[in-house]
Amino acid sequence: MSVKVKICGVRTVADARACVAAGADFVGLNFHPASPRSLTPEEACTIADALPDAVLVGVFVDAPRAAVEAIAARVGLAALQFHGDETPEYCRGWPWRTIKALRADPARNLAGTAPRYATDYILVDSFAPGVTGGSGVPLDPAAAAGLPPERLFVAGGLTPDTVAAVVRALRPFAVDVASGVEHAPGRKDHAKIEAFVRSAKEA
Repeated sequence: MSVKVKICGVRTVADARACVAAGADFVGLNFHPASPRSLTPEEACTIADALPDAVLVGVFVDAPRAAVEAIAARVGLAALQFHGDETPEYCRGWPWRTIKALRADPARNLAGTAPRYATDYILVDSFAPGVTGGSGVPLDPAAAAGLPPERLFVAGGLTPDTVAAVVRALRPFAVDVASGVEHAPGRKDHAKIEAFVRSAKEA
């Protein structure tokens, strides 16, 4: 089975359509207000209404549980991605599929940390001080060593030119990209989306 692809930080219906048309499996909607890729629940609903068959993943950073539940129900999210300092306790008990992002801080043992999270998936992202995600900093695949591939999303500086090598090295369940398929923060390059999905799935 080929790797799944998530295009994250999608902000418009046109970009979401391009993701689906290219064969992306997941469309990521960022609800972290500090991100240049953030969108409002109203904007997310517009995307959801236009693409009722798209698998939408909501990205949240240390958000109150009630707020996450309200947005997920309103938009019709298929999964929740926690990309902050959420605790294992916070990540339990959601009625949606869940993804916990862990940044590959050199001082952190991800193989030891990941089992503490009872989420459906673990996303390993590159580490950039003070940045929660979408930094464009390339991930060293060695950071994901020891993590079960069937539970693994890989992110961090991936591009159409680099994703195939990461897929071959790790054989993860999915790869995740935001800045690597953009011509400006939050503005997707449709040709890059097509190239990224093709490179990932052919690897």
